[in-house]
Amino acid sequence: MNRSFFVVAGVAAIGLTLVLSTQTSGSAQNGAFAKINAAKINANAKMTTAAANRTQPHRLSVQVDVNDPAVMSLALNDVSNVAQHYGEIGQKVEIEVIAFGPGLHMLRDGTSPVKARIQSMSETMPHLAFSACGNTRESMTRGEAKDIPLISQARVVKAGVVRLMELQERGAIRDAVAGDVISFKSIPYAAPPVGTCAGMPQPPKPWAGDLA
Repeated sequence: MNRSFFVVAGVAAIGLTLVLSTQTSGSAQNGAFAKINAAKINANAKMTTAAANRTQPHRLSVQVDVNDPAVMSLALNDVSNVAQHYGEIGQKVEIEVIAFGPGLHMLRDGTSPVKARIQSMSETMPHLAFSACGNTRESMTRGEAKDIPLISQARVVKAGVVRLMELQERGAIRDAVAGDVISFKSIPYAAPPVGTCAGMPQPPKPWAGDLA
């Protein structure tokens, strides 16, 4: 009886030890998870604060090089959406639409299918600019043997492609047009989650060059 008692007591003790060990281990894990979650919350709070305190404007360049009303309208849709997004969160964005090649018709006074919309958008978006390629305009002038008037919102740059390069060197994001879809690729939303950033997202570093 005594031997049986001690065996049972031993099993009970082992069971109690396992329970206490499991509870202690669980508490330690919960504490670790709580610390990790707190760190993530703090990191997210820092990202939110950094975004709210951003003083440098975002920059976007949009190229239009085809004489297609649908593409022109889609480009203006994206411009409007980007401006609305950053306006709602209290941040500035500078947007420039560059038209060259056949796309110059977007800014031609007599042929633009989006003339009225450009005028309306320009009145409500002070940081929106439209640039017309001077080389394309000169080529059209020679080909049509007449002056090529532009809408009042357009300013002439020497070369549309050169203007795009200049904007990209300043860190502007360039759009990519495929059919009737305009996409913006490779935009960094956070720093890579490696090293000290693992599990704690950090704001992305500023970039230079073309992200398209």
